[in-house]
Amino acid sequence: MQMGFYFDQTRCTGCFTCSVACKDWHDIPAGPANWLRVTCIEKGKFPDVFVAYFISGCWHCANPACATACPVGAISKRQDDGVVVVDQERCLGKDNCDMCLQACPYQAPQFGAEQNAKMQKCNFCIDRLAEGKEPICVGACPMRALDAGPLDQLIAKYGEVRDAEGFLYSAELTPSVVFKPKLAPAPLR
Repeated sequence: MQMGFYFDQTRCTGCFTCSVACKDWHDIPAGPANWLRVTCIEKGKFPDVFVAYFISGCWHCANPACATACPVGAISKRQDDGVVVVDQERCLGKDNCDMCLQACPYQAPQFGAEQNAKMQKCNFCIDRLAEGKEPICVGACPMRALDAGPLDQLIAKYGEVRDAEGFLYSAELTPSVVFKPKLAPAPLR
């Protein structure tokens, strides 16, 4: 089984509640480390403007580039649920290595501000997963733009769209996410 995410880009308002809930739940201090980031995408010019929001975290790829790039094997993929996890004891830290960050096209690996901070990233809230609960970001979203669960069930429920504004799908890595993308409207003129 592979766990994954669903993101409805048409519902996201860019409120950052998912990101704040994640930082709070995982006790991530204020600073550069952010396991779930929200990006505003702006296109066009008046009167033909387009705005969409996109969340970026770890997509728990079928073939995670970060794990392949790690020289000490600190990143692995759990066999039972496909969640990509980090062994911070084995991680060399940002002052000695950032090969995982360089390898990941989704910038999932994050490093804190402290000297030689160890890599950290979304772990699919494995503590909550073990209790049969959804990741904290899903429950926190006031717009219900997020869902999570077994990827095959998400595909059956929402379809198999793998592209969204601000996202570049990689067939080689196969990120475990499906989308409802926000499409740019037709020009007014």
